[in-house]
Amino acid sequence: MSDLIDDEGPDGPSPNSPEYTVSEISGAVKRTVEGAFSHVRVRGEVGRVSLPRSGHIYLDLKDDRNVLASVIWKGTAQRLATRPEEGMEVIATGRLTTFGGQSRYQMVIEDIAPAGVGALMAMLEKRKAALAAEGLFAAERKRALPYLPRVIGVVTSPSGAVIRDILHRLGDRFPRHVLIWPVAVQGAACAPEVARAIRGFNALPEGGAIPRPDLLIVARGGGSLEDLWGFNEEIVVRAAAESDIPLISAVGHETDTTLIDYAADRRAPTPTAAAEMAVPVRLDLIAALDGLEARRSAALGRLLTQRRQRLADLARALPRPETLLNFAAQRLDRAAERLPAALSARVARERLRLSEAAAVLRPAALRRRVADERRRTEDRAARIAPALDRLVRQRRADLVALSRRLRPELLDRRTVSGQEALARLEARLRAALASDFDRRRARLEALERMRAGLSYQETLRRGFAVVRSGGQVVTSRASAEQAGALEIEFQDGRLAIGGRP
Repeated sequence: MSDLIDDEGPDGPSPNSPEYTVSEISGAVKRTVEGAFSHVRVRGEVGRVSLPRSGHIYLDLKDDRNVLASVIWKGTAQRLATRPEEGMEVIATGRLTTFGGQSRYQMVIEDIAPAGVGALMAMLEKRKAALAAEGLFAAERKRALPYLPRVIGVVTSPSGAVIRDILHRLGDRFPRHVLIWPVAVQGAACAPEVARAIRGFNALPEGGAIPRPDLLIVARGGGSLEDLWGFNEEIVVRAAAESDIPLISAVGHETDTTLIDYAADRRAPTPTAAAEMAVPVRLDLIAALDGLEARRSAALGRLLTQRRQRLADLARALPRPETLLNFAAQRLDRAAERLPAALSARVARERLRLSEAAAVLRPAALRRRVADERRRTEDRAARIAPALDRLVRQRRADLVALSRRLRPELLDRRTVSGQEALARLEARLRAALASDFDRRRARLEALERMRAGLSYQETLRRGFAVVRSGGQVVTSRASAEQAGALEIEFQDGRLAIGGRP
């Protein structure tokens, strides 16, 4: 820096010292720092992490005493195998530079990696605890696997041995329609591609051109913790937990455990075991069905035999048909024997009731009833005309009163309407009265005919005769023998026998 800043004299700065702008000083510092620290590797703990919408990553690297501001540009951030998280112990590789806008220095990170397996495990446990606290690993979220899925979706690399093992095992056990979503199973692209595949399978519509899977398998072969790290990413865990399609995780070997195993509905120790979980053995099902069919046939045969034996036992306990008919025939014969006497008794009872009813219908009572009905009918007929006249006068008076309050044109219309209504009412009243009068006259005439039919003159017309003696009706032979003279009344007149009666 001696070429830029002169040494001060004993009396203070030299008046001949050159002057520099702020930008010149900032540029000189920038060149000095970048020249001295163009490539550095820094070990520290990740502090504050900022992820703006620009895609850059701003973070702090710190130890127990100092903090180093750092930045990862967007292009570099997209290629990182491991995203920095707060609290992670990392080794960052890059260069130091200055930021003149804030008079500070910072590190531009070109690569960042966890500081050993211990750092990865610590970060993994921290992430696992945070996701478990959200309930993503809860047992009640897990769904049962379908017993025999029609379509199986497999998320894995299309070129590895994993997909061949899954297809081979499915073909051996129970061939199913398989959809493969190819993804990277290692590196920076692994996590976003696996999450996109899970969500893509769930987004397929029911009945669409591409069948929607009934079961998903996310599979990968074994590897180191760094190789399997993509399946520990939060985006993959959330996609697995949100899947509406039941999901089997088959990542790594039996001893390998990733966070997707906790979020999946089932964990398989190997991809081959995942295929065994997905479908049953077809031959075992056929054998089971054959066994069930044999049991069903045997049970049906035993049931038929038991029912046949039961029917035979019940048939032996039943009486013979002729025995059942004998009692019924005997009851029929007894009823036939009682029928003539019962009919004769019924006829006698009905004849007695008829005689009692005829005795009540005396001619004098009928004549009185006919006279009463005639008087009532004549009285009502006499009252109809005055009542009708009074009604007409009242309606006319009402119309006159209303006419004083109505305008002429409205009065004319109301008058015509009222006259028409009155005419209709009068016609209906006269028709009703005439109908009632005709109905009562018809009833009176019917009573008169009944009275005439029950009179003794009608009996004389049928060939009978009335025998009198001294004005009294003779009803027995002994009375006729004691009478000195008899008078016999026929239909056409009377005949005296033995002198004046």
